[in-house]
Amino acid sequence: MTLSQVLRQMMIKESGSNPNNDSSANLPDQDNQPPTLAHTLEEFKDCSDVTHESFPEHQVELIYFDQLVDKEKLSRHILSPLLTGTEQEVSKMLLHLQPFHTNSSKDLILNILAGGVGVFHGPNAFVFNVYSPENRSISQSETETVITGPHDAFTEQINTSLAMIRARLRSSHLKVIKLSVGEVSKTEVYLLYIKDIVNMRFVDEAKKRIEKIEVDAILDTNMIIQYMDDNKYSIFPQFLTSERPDAIVSKLVAGRVVGMVDGSPSAFTAPTSFFEFFSSSDDYYQRWILGSAIRLLRFIAFIITISFTAMYVSVTTFHYEMIPENLILTLTESRSRVPFPPLYEALLMEVTIELLREAGARLPTKIGQTIGIVGGIVIGQAAVQAGLTSNILIIAVASSAIASFVIPSYVMSASIRLIRFGLILLAGLFGNLGILFGITAIVIHLSSLTSLGSSYLNPVAPFEPKDWKDIFIRAPFSSLRARPTQSDSPNKVRNKTRR
Repeated sequence: MTLSQVLRQMMIKESGSNPNNDSSANLPDQDNQPPTLAHTLEEFKDCSDVTHESFPEHQVELIYFDQLVDKEKLSRHILSPLLTGTEQEVSKMLLHLQPFHTNSSKDLILNILAGGVGVFHGPNAFVFNVYSPENRSISQSETETVITGPHDAFTEQINTSLAMIRARLRSSHLKVIKLSVGEVSKTEVYLLYIKDIVNMRFVDEAKKRIEKIEVDAILDTNMIIQYMDDNKYSIFPQFLTSERPDAIVSKLVAGRVVGMVDGSPSAFTAPTSFFEFFSSSDDYYQRWILGSAIRLLRFIAFIITISFTAMYVSVTTFHYEMIPENLILTLTESRSRVPFPPLYEALLMEVTIELLREAGARLPTKIGQTIGIVGGIVIGQAAVQAGLTSNILIIAVASSAIASFVIPSYVMSASIRLIRFGLILLAGLFGNLGILFGITAIVIHLSSLTSLGSSYLNPVAPFEPKDWKDIFIRAPFSSLRARPTQSDSPNKVRNKTRR
């Protein structure tokens, strides 16, 4: 069988009709010109990384990007037969790799950009799928560390990340919808859900919001969720993101929708509640009493983070009567050398802590740890000795900073740290009344937020006390029988184990 005959057979097989049939199914797409070598080369003009190879003896032209293809597969199955093989060997190669025929120049170019090899043989154009970009190996997450449980994390390669989810959910009910976002980047976005568990209105809503995005490029999951937010001006994240496959699988089983972006090592889940940001995979891998205690500790840390420094400013500015008698002398002595009012003093130290935190995060790991520890100790001690701040404020600021690290979600932790500055300003201007107004405004704002149309404060508002056993505590698994009410799943029961 000759090369031309093989290519002709493939075209007939794909069209599903007789080659002499003049039906419209065999006509080129009217919206795109038929693919030609000249037009393809013109499209990739000035692209120094594109490879164009000619094989006159077989009347074959190849166009591909060397960095996107599997070089071993390309050499063994395509280049070697074309260089040294007979026409029959080339025909076997085509039958083995099964290229697909395209009548659209646009489709051909997109497939080449996606890691395919464009093959031109006479008037026909085909694409071989030998996509295999360089990618890093699977490692553990740097932002979501756990003591017990799995330690693998998603990578930037979407196929690897999807495989990690499929390995944990071996069910045909796990469905994947593929979308494309970005006029220039053509970024692949995947929506995952479990059929008969998820409420399809959430899937449809997420799909509709993604399809409405019109932007040049999407580079990361955290970019796309900002386009999907219900309230784009809120400081609070309305989608939970995670780099851990086990955490994402647990959300899928709970009836959530999951989104993944090619090139990003994190996935988002929706709908999301405010309280989900305080839970960690560790909670479920430890005994329930320990998991419950740690989860309660996180909520206490949240209160400390937003209010501890603000309370210091309020008490030392307006409410000295709240200070115990044994402590007021120590506080007065500590503040006697400080030339600034408590408000300026607190803002100075909070900004310094944030500068140290940001410097430690941007510098190499070993240097960053040194800057964080040594810088905090040296600057704090020097500030006290220089009379720029008091000892008690140093304790308050350090306690607030440490408490913020207890919150598992980095995005939520950053939002809470920013809220702290607002409460400090209100405390310095209006005292305890200002703190009360600030907390009231936060609660009202949280109550107004939604995630894919679902209440952000679920299960507190609306009031669903049966869900509290997996929100404020982590009850025994035998008690966690139903899926969260927020997911509004048609299949309510997730745990049928009886004891």
